[in-house]
Amino acid sequence: MRRGRRGTPAGEPSSVLADETEGYLLAHAHRHQAQHEAEELCALMPWLTTAQAEELTAFYVHRRLDVTRQLMLGTVRRAAELRQEYESRYAELRGVLLRRHAAGACAVLACAAGAGAVAGVFIR
Repeated sequence: MRRGRRGTPAGEPSSVLADETEGYLLAHAHRHQAQHEAEELCALMPWLTTAQAEELTAFYVHRRLDVTRQLMLGTVRRAAELRQEYESRYAELRGVLLRRHAAGACAVLACAAGAGAVAGVFIR
């Protein structure tokens, strides 16, 4: 979640703890928001009994958290796909750049050798 921002490499204990804590706080905030929305919904329906309002609230919170979980899992899945695409593209571009630099270095060496040979011919 916060990898790369704190200077702690991914997978280290402090990074894992921070990520788990951030995930817990995020989940708690989503649950609190869903609870608040459910209470507002029940307030709009004054004819509900207390038991019905509690049942509706529990149902709403459960469904809302399921939807949030599915959205987050979809986001994680897409992030993994994008990471793979970017890593493969980066590797491809790095290979192209390496080949171009090697070709440029060969060209410079060939020109230097040719200039040396031409200079050797004129000096004799």
